Amino acid sequence: HVQLQACGGGSVQAGGSLRLSCAASGRAFGTYAMGWFRQVSGKEREFVAAISRGGSTSDYAEDVRGRFTISRDNVGNTIYLQMNRLKVEDTAIYYCAAERTLGFATRMAEYDYWGQGTQVTVSS
Repeated sequence: HVQLQACGGGSVQAGGSLRLSCAASGRAFGTYAMGWFRQVSGKEREFVAAISRGGSTSDYAEDVRGRFTISRDNVGNTIYLQMNRLKVEDTAIYYCAAERTLGFATRMAEYDYWGQGTQVTVSS
């Protein structure tokens, strides 16, 4: 069983930056694909970014491509989401997630473990 904890959320003005991190337990971290999702109250959770288990492949939602960067540290058992040029519409709770078997995943239903989420609020 893997435990995930997302950190780094906060409040920032539009155009600013935040760096989220997600610490994962377990020696098998390097075998997991990882992803970031976000959710606004009243709406379904949506894909933000994903990275393959080895870090060689990544993908982003169209709305964040070019502004957000996902990365992973398989030695430190941590993934990151660098968020630049933040927009008001980026306001959401951000969740990290781990996938055990596929190696790379972008669909919420494919992920096996979820962190508790961290709030990001962007003001104009």
